[in-house]
Amino acid sequence: MSDTVKNTGLFALVAVLIIWTGYAESWNLALQILNMGLISAIMALGVNLQWGFAGLFNVGVMGFVAVGGLAAVLFSMPPVPEAFWAGGPRALGSLVVGAGVIVAAVMVMKKMAAGRKRNLLVVAVLVGGFFLFRALFDPAVDAIEAVNSASTGYMGGLGLPVILAWPLGGVLAAGVAWVIGKTALGLRSDYLAIATLGIAEIIIAVMKNEDWLARGVKNVTGIPRPFITPREIDLQKDPGFVETVTNLGLDPVTASSLYVKLSYTLLFSVVLIILFILAQRALKSPWGRMMRAIRDNEVAAMAMGKNVTKRHLQIFVLGSAICGLAGAMMTTLDGQLTPGTYQPLRFTFLIWVMVIVGGSGSNLGAILGGFLIYFFWIRVEQWGPDLMYFITSGMADDSPLKMHLIDSAAHMRLLTMGLILLLVLRFSPRGLIPEK
Repeated sequence: MSDTVKNTGLFALVAVLIIWTGYAESWNLALQILNMGLISAIMALGVNLQWGFAGLFNVGVMGFVAVGGLAAVLFSMPPVPEAFWAGGPRALGSLVVGAGVIVAAVMVMKKMAAGRKRNLLVVAVLVGGFFLFRALFDPAVDAIEAVNSASTGYMGGLGLPVILAWPLGGVLAAGVAWVIGKTALGLRSDYLAIATLGIAEIIIAVMKNEDWLARGVKNVTGIPRPFITPREIDLQKDPGFVETVTNLGLDPVTASSLYVKLSYTLLFSVVLIILFILAQRALKSPWGRMMRAIRDNEVAAMAMGKNVTKRHLQIFVLGSAICGLAGAMMTTLDGQLTPGTYQPLRFTFLIWVMVIVGGSGSNLGAILGGFLIYFFWIRVEQWGPDLMYFITSGMADDSPLKMHLIDSAAHMRLLTMGLILLLVLRFSPRGLIPEK
């Protein structure tokens, strides 16, 4: 069997699974899986860029996805003028002061000779700068959060079209990745993994606790939709839409929901296709070959005069930007930012499973893994209890074993992901669509 036939068959299998879900259960559910599959495929492309191309073990994917989600709020939500003028300039000014303190400490480290005097001066700059920063920052934050804290309590965003927030989410994630990469990319791969995991948790902790930024755990709802995606209620009030779908034999309520999801599908598909083309061109370019050469043997690449750390930083920033872009898209699809929902299991572990199952180093494999794993991630949640009820159907209702098995159905997701991973690694160790 040729690779083309095999790859086409695998994607056709995923398509059949999604269509079967729509036919047998609900087209709304099928489109929901398709849309999140598209976003998951984009995240997998970003991780594949880092790991498949360059061998960077980034376990902080969740953090960059969350930064992208934050960008959707900061750039697309309408501003809250009262909150901004209550403490916004002071808060932004104090952040500049904080950055200045760090720069001053770095300058002292570089300009002065090593010794006790330099160490004492650096500590004095950092401690003094910290108290100055808090003295400016805390009153400003209190003033912002005091403005109608029940419904706003934050400065709002820039009010830009949400479509623009997607690439800006990628830029913001790239900026965060650059800062992280400058400090962590010199580490060995296992230490890099620990560092990125810890930094991702710090990002989530900041988003949960800094209410002035995006309301923290109080969440931000009502994020604007793209221009081609109307609200369902508006469609249901449109006589032309109602007449059209009624003539087609559809219920206007169901049809409006399907219309909205299909418009998201169109947008996400365009983004995925563009990223896939760019990733393929990068993979086959001299730059891509150089990155794979660095991945396979860093020492040899350094001996050839390649700046390994600089190249690692490039691809770390690029991959993180793609994850940030996907995070902004996902927040737009949800219509809300909920920092409490960002979990490493869902936004790091699962994305890695997608890349490994699809095929590390293969862009097409990453996309296939994104669709396939997300499909099973959603469907097993329903299949698990059904399977347990079927297995225990012959047992008495008060049987401790039956109750235990039914209670354990919630863990079927993890069991299934582990089983898929083991089967793929056993029978196709390089993934379903391996790297060429």
